[in-house]
Amino acid sequence: MSRIGKAIITIPAGVTVTENNGVVTVKGAKGELSQELTAGITLEQKDGELNVNRPSDSKQHKALHGLYRALINNMIVGVNTGFEKKLELVGVGYRASHAGQKLELALGFSHGIVLELPSEVKVDTLTEKGKNPIITLTSHDNQLLGMVAAKIRSFRKPEPYKGKGVRFVGEIVRRKAGKSA
Repeated sequence: MSRIGKAIITIPAGVTVTENNGVVTVKGAKGELSQELTAGITLEQKDGELNVNRPSDSKQHKALHGLYRALINNMIVGVNTGFEKKLELVGVGYRASHAGQKLELALGFSHGIVLELPSEVKVDTLTEKGKNPIITLTSHDNQLLGMVAAKIRSFRKPEPYKGKGVRFVGEIVRRKAGKSA
């Protein structure tokens, strides 16, 4: 069995997990998420614990076993505590501000970038003198949060010579030497 797939998921208090016609719905304090199950993957729920089962040992079922267990676990963690990603803008004149669900970025282009964020993602920007601006994204949906963070990062990826660009906080950018005289 898959090491990830056979791990039991504990359901915290205040979170309900229901399965109906191959669709898993997880409800909690922060929201509601649903995921469709394919390839005969089934759920077994008892005593506040959830077990993900696969119908056979075929390669396809083995691959999907761990995947769906991880997705369901992320859904449970998301509706209970939520997820957070922080992005750092490294570069002279790089700025970030937000108004509601609109994120405005100045990343050294001739024009500013305005990004309309989904309603499930909350944004906060922090600008302190002498430090790089930080964008904090929070959501109960880990997949959506990762896609939004990747989209923001794609506007100006960190380059290897000076390290300028949008990067995750704590991300290490491999640097190159550049020209030598």
